Amino acid sequence: MKLNIAVLPGDGIGPEIIEQGMKVVRAVCAVFGHELHAKEGLVGAAAIDATGNPYPDETHRLCMESDAVFFGAIGHPKYDNDPSASVRPEQGLLAMRKQLGLYANIRPVVTFPSLIHQSPLRAELVEGADFLCIRELTGGLYFGRPQGRSEDGRTAYDTCVYTRDEIERIVRLAYGYALKRRRKLTVVDKANVLATSRLWRQVAQEIAPEYPGVETEYMFVDNAAMRLVQSPKSFDVMVTENMFGDILTDEASVISGSLGMLPSASIGVHTSVFEPIHGSYPQAAGQDIANPMATILSAALMFEYAFNLPEEGAAIRRAVAEAIATGIVTEDIAPAGQEAYRTSAVGGFIARSV
Repeated sequence: MKLNIAVLPGDGIGPEIIEQGMKVVRAVCAVFGHELHAKEGLVGAAAIDATGNPYPDETHRLCMESDAVFFGAIGHPKYDNDPSASVRPEQGLLAMRKQLGLYANIRPVVTFPSLIHQSPLRAELVEGADFLCIRELTGGLYFGRPQGRSEDGRTAYDTCVYTRDEIERIVRLAYGYALKRRRKLTVVDKANVLATSRLWRQVAQEIAPEYPGVETEYMFVDNAAMRLVQSPKSFDVMVTENMFGDILTDEASVISGSLGMLPSASIGVHTSVFEPIHGSYPQAAGQDIANPMATILSAALMFEYAFNLPEEGAAIRRAVAEAIATGIVTEDIAPAGQEAYRTSAVGGFIARSV
């Protein structure tokens, strides 16, 4: 099979973790006999420095012409520490989501037996946790207008907007995943306070009877945040709006023991994007210490969702599990007193193990 991939390393540790992810992608293609065509593009702070645009037109064309986008991370301290900056790396990520129609972010949360001790939660709470977070990605507070500050700079405002079509699209997608799993869907909102959340709940309640084989529960976001740490195994598929999903999935990431372990897939109208959920971690850039496993596991999702190649995805997951069980891990998940391996060494081991 011919695989056309747009590779967007981005900023900070992005180039390092993408390099390891591509090692694994090339290894899988060699083992399974696929023809790989990969081309790099600029995004984020790197793109601003080169072109003044965090998501240049050339990068967008590359993404549109590819079968999948393999993305690292964006963000740089010089923009984080300058609230007045008119052009920011994160604008590139939002533009990419909007222009590619990436309306659904899918983040699987699973635990690895060898990493249970790394979770801040008790082992009996997290052992066996396996759920899917589905976050709406192109609506809500991050994209609503008007947005800005008053002329005197003393007032700032954001607008949260959702349409019935946007909600229906993501809720139906979530039901589809629930049907393939344990047939339970949790709809997370804040319907007791927010008008947009009341529309979310109304639409979800109207759709639910079409899926009688799925148990549907409705949960306020504050309760969902509490339940994630009290009983993560009670979730199967969770669907929610953009900002709630952003916060809850970062909370859920620590269940597995490290933010560096969670992959994601952003599914949309055009080309889908596969990326780790963590940020650019600029403090570690160039030091060869960042955990590449979330990026490598995102490659597994890419084989599965973009190319419908489940065996290739399973091979990557087995190789990651072998690395963890063998102790070939970076410093963030290495047990106390055990040797920590470099980013490149971890990537190389996993690539040789597929």
